[in-house]
Amino acid sequence: DGNWKGTKNYKWVIDPMNGEKFIEMPNTNEEELKEFADSLRKVPKTGLHNPLKNTERYVMYGEISRKVCELLNKKEILEHFAKLIQRVVPKHWDQCVGEVKVVRAFFANFSGDSVRFLAQTEAYPGDHDGQRPTSYRWPLGAVAVVSPFNFPLEIPGMQMMGALYMGNKVIVKANSKTTIVMEEFVRLLAYCGMPLTDCDLIHCAGNSFEKIYTMCSIKMTQFTGSSEVAESLAKLTSGRVRLEDAGFDWKILGPDVAKMNLDYIAWQCDQDAYALTGQKCASQSFLLVHSNLAKTDFYEKIKAQAAKRNLEDLSIGPILSFKNAKLEEHRKFIESLEGHKILFGGKALTGHKIPECYGAWEPTAYFVPFKHFFNPELFPKLIEEIFAPVQIVTEYDDSDMEKILEIFEKIPLHLTAAIVSNDLVFRTKILAHTSNGTTYAGYRARTTGAPQNHWFGPAGDIRSAGIGTAEAIRLVWSVHREIVYDELPECKSWTMPKPT
Repeated sequence: DGNWKGTKNYKWVIDPMNGEKFIEMPNTNEEELKEFADSLRKVPKTGLHNPLKNTERYVMYGEISRKVCELLNKKEILEHFAKLIQRVVPKHWDQCVGEVKVVRAFFANFSGDSVRFLAQTEAYPGDHDGQRPTSYRWPLGAVAVVSPFNFPLEIPGMQMMGALYMGNKVIVKANSKTTIVMEEFVRLLAYCGMPLTDCDLIHCAGNSFEKIYTMCSIKMTQFTGSSEVAESLAKLTSGRVRLEDAGFDWKILGPDVAKMNLDYIAWQCDQDAYALTGQKCASQSFLLVHSNLAKTDFYEKIKAQAAKRNLEDLSIGPILSFKNAKLEEHRKFIESLEGHKILFGGKALTGHKIPECYGAWEPTAYFVPFKHFFNPELFPKLIEEIFAPVQIVTEYDDSDMEKILEIFEKIPLHLTAAIVSNDLVFRTKILAHTSNGTTYAGYRARTTGAPQNHWFGPAGDIRSAGIGTAEAIRLVWSVHREIVYDELPECKSWTMPKPT
């Protein structure tokens, strides 16, 4: 409620690289949770601002955005956040810098008048003079952001700002391993003029945070993370959620790819599957390779690229949500399948100090024959998302198109997909019969990439959330309100009609 406060208990965060205690973070208990609930109860359902109330706050947030962008243009501040990200989520320096740059571009996009433009009003003619139906984007009031570990600045930061731009008060529950990044970010926002009473930042475990829903009314929660947790949260909130849940993200290499630059295609496949150690919600989980490409040295090219990944530059690193035992269990399942191949990897990393509470696994590709995807007992296990540097590869030929579409139809999650082909007929067929919310199509198609310049989010679910764009912010953080103005007196010839 506008004050920085400590907690009775603190909890050590373990260094993912060596297992040492390295950050002591607050650990909010149930009694302390009451203060957060009290803060959220004070928020009116009309929000902190809306198109008819406190409209100067739209201008204020445009100016705050300009100042944040200006500061993130300073090398020392950009690198401060990049270093902080890398300490809690060990990933390649370019990935860390790239995350901060996306956030910086987001603030550039919403500087100046762009925040007020988010609440742009639409009016159209009524049935008679003086009547004017007017459409507004209206805030929800008290809202929440619950975010994962993998992008500790970009995801909670951009979603939090979307909530604030539209007039809500937001409580942010970032992943407990990485929440120090958001604390620094909130301090930066306060320095740039954000009223601290506009947001609450809580440090606690997920099961502790769940209790706040029994203590106050949170109008909407935006959640990014695993589909299992997403469904649990949806039940807890009686459906008042917007979800960017996990995905079993697929890429299909078309019949014309064999004629393309295979070095480029292999590089992009490696990047999609193994950057951030495969811990992106958009990571390439499933690769479908045309039989004519399988006759080339394509697999060797991916293998060679993956072999360059190492712990020294963190192009491969700790797995924060899976232990090696889970990955070994998955490998044994693959090995039970007739005709399988371990194209590369399939083993734990060696020569490191990563603690056993985290995973450490080589970049891995398993080949699974196409026929197994039509076994109803095997299919759920084959499409299980493994949040690690692991992908499943299969092969198809021209006669398999309808079967491929059958597989895509059965995959329940629809975040990203890539159709690597410039064959218009092939590409259009797949686009017309799939529903992934962010689909890349063409020679340079990828599965990963959640920048600020286009919509990123799932589809196929009315609860789907987006991030980054004006459309995403309006959809997630506001609702439609119609006010019908009817202001002029009735015409002089009017007489009272009979009741109906």
